[in-house]
Amino acid sequence: MTMLQPEPFTNFSLVTPPDDNRDRLVCGDCGWIHYENPRVIVGAIVRSGTDLLFCRRAIRPRYGYWTVPAGFMELGESPEDGAKREVYEEAGATVEIRSLLGVYAVPRIGQVHLIYLADLVGTAFHAGDESLEVQLFAGTQEAIPWEELAFPVNHWALRDFLSLNGRDVLQPFTATAEDLLQRMSKVDYHPQFPPPDAVNDVS
Repeated sequence: MTMLQPEPFTNFSLVTPPDDNRDRLVCGDCGWIHYENPRVIVGAIVRSGTDLLFCRRAIRPRYGYWTVPAGFMELGESPEDGAKREVYEEAGATVEIRSLLGVYAVPRIGQVHLIYLADLVGTAFHAGDESLEVQLFAGTQEAIPWEELAFPVNHWALRDFLSLNGRDVLQPFTATAEDLLQRMSKVDYHPQFPPPDAVNDVS
């Protein structure tokens, strides 16, 4: 018998299903298993010559902070198409994807980030609905607004990008478990729920 997803979700409990090894949310009426899996975020470091494209966030969390354009991947699209869509939605820019720069896992909030290296097509860009402004910064250690970056992944991807020193990406960056723990230990707040003094509250 084919089980259809119940509507609405009712009578769910956390149990270990047969032939599984961890607790899942299971419907007590029909046996439907509601799997909770990591969410995929796609984005791009966008080059325009030697400059990099940044968006100042118009939404919370991290309202008013700079970020590379990125967001949740949608059903029915490839990671590359998702990255291009996010760049267009947030920065009004058309880009050409060059390569996958890195894969950055953030297990404690259930996210996997795929950050691409892309080139701006033409010169046009503008702030989308989720951005206060869009700006080109020189792609140098000194020019990047490190203290105003929205999320840890921004730091990781940009530092990996700078380490290339203009070379092509031969193998995407990632992190071992030890590297991840070391990187996360430097973050003193939950990236999606920072303390009130870390957010510009406009409500």
